[in-house]
Amino acid sequence: MINVGSADRTIRFIAGLALLLLPFLPMATFAGMGMWRYAIAAVGGVLVLTAIFRFCPAYTLLGVRTCDIGKK
Repeated sequence: MINVGSADRTIRFIAGLALLLLPFLPMATFAGMGMWRYAIAAVGGVLVLTAIFRFCPAYTLLGVRTCDIGKK
């Protein structure tokens, strides 16, 4: 089941990559956040995965769909 559209997918992928990589850069703002940087990276990982698979479980629970597939 696909519920993530093209624009949404692009935004998720770019934001996800940023959140996934930035906390581990030495000069990044997140570097001094301790264990919180792993939580930020996890959110980034989820965003990247939802962009790749074009499926968001939260969208399913909320009844949201940003793609044209299945719309009438």
